[in-house]
Amino acid sequence: MTHTDAIQLTVDLVRCASVTPDEGGALDVLDERLTKAGFVCTRVDRGEVSNLFARWGSKGHKRTFGFNGHTDVVPVGDRAAWTVDPFGGEIRDGILYGRGATDMKSGVAAFAAAAIDFVTNTPPDGAIILAITGDEEGPAQDGTRALLDYMDAEAEKMSVCLVGEPTCPTEMGEMMKIGRRGSMTAWFTFSGVQGHSAYPHRAKNPLPAMARLMDRLASHSLDQGTDHFDPSTLAVVTMDTGNPATNVIPAKSTATVNIRFNDLHSGASLSAWLNEHAAKVSAETGIEIDTHIRVSGESFLTPPGALSELVAHAVQQETGRSPVLSTSGGTSDARFIKDHCPVVEFGLVGKTMHQVDECVEAAQIEQLKAVYARILKNYFV
Repeated sequence: MTHTDAIQLTVDLVRCASVTPDEGGALDVLDERLTKAGFVCTRVDRGEVSNLFARWGSKGHKRTFGFNGHTDVVPVGDRAAWTVDPFGGEIRDGILYGRGATDMKSGVAAFAAAAIDFVTNTPPDGAIILAITGDEEGPAQDGTRALLDYMDAEAEKMSVCLVGEPTCPTEMGEMMKIGRRGSMTAWFTFSGVQGHSAYPHRAKNPLPAMARLMDRLASHSLDQGTDHFDPSTLAVVTMDTGNPATNVIPAKSTATVNIRFNDLHSGASLSAWLNEHAAKVSAETGIEIDTHIRVSGESFLTPPGALSELVAHAVQQETGRSPVLSTSGGTSDARFIKDHCPVVEFGLVGKTMHQVDECVEAAQIEQLKAVYARILKNYFV
């Protein structure tokens, strides 16, 4: 019986300095291991981003289980603050350290190892797809999106997909994701007329308009939440003038808000709401307000059903915990996959992701591999 060491595979991946968009050799490591196990691997690179598509089994099979994950990582930050080499993959007292140890090279290693062992030891009647990107931590324009574009062009189709992002707050097995809030950012530029603060009637001050608009937006309750989502939130994240003088009314100021929204809204509906309020304040104050909005992901929900039950049952079998079905947290590449097939997320405890001395209990990696292996067995057998 083949047994792929998911811990060692995580170490090998952590030792690849794959800070977005650098591939760092991580996809080469996976390509080699998967190809040896009979997966057909294709590099789907776009722009500066490297991606890997791997399939085992016949193309177009009606039972095709997909995994999605990323090997790119965020920068290490202050390297001097680390007590270990961020790309050393060192294991101390059962703890594996390094950038990406939690988010999410361990998850990729776990599902790759589970898939390799499953197709080698008990070849299923079906297909398995691994869609692995190098652009999840970056702009996310040429990563999973590029993989899905490739799949569409090549008539490749996943029946269902599991994203291996860290989903558990403190204990292994306590939470899985069945959806995500939408995310959008709006940048406002307020343009007036510069002048002397002693003669405000000769100037047109943009700051009161900025304060008025930000107060209205921040004071508004977007909703009270839904059955599966918490209330939507709007946060004012910065207000700037760049004015060092106390006797000058500035000509321009800027402000930015970030909205995390549930399934009562869309990026389009919230954009219209933001523009409406900006137009009202502009009319009231005579200050020109320019608005730029970027929607990085729409809210989505995979309703509880066969896929969530499949994953939850496997988690309970391997960890003894029944995971809470959650939509909390930030965004993930599931926001793109939801337009392709039903998608849920389950992975490790994410307490240290993006932190200095990022780490994971090595035993959890093997436990996660066992969960993924159980999912494959229950799905196909």
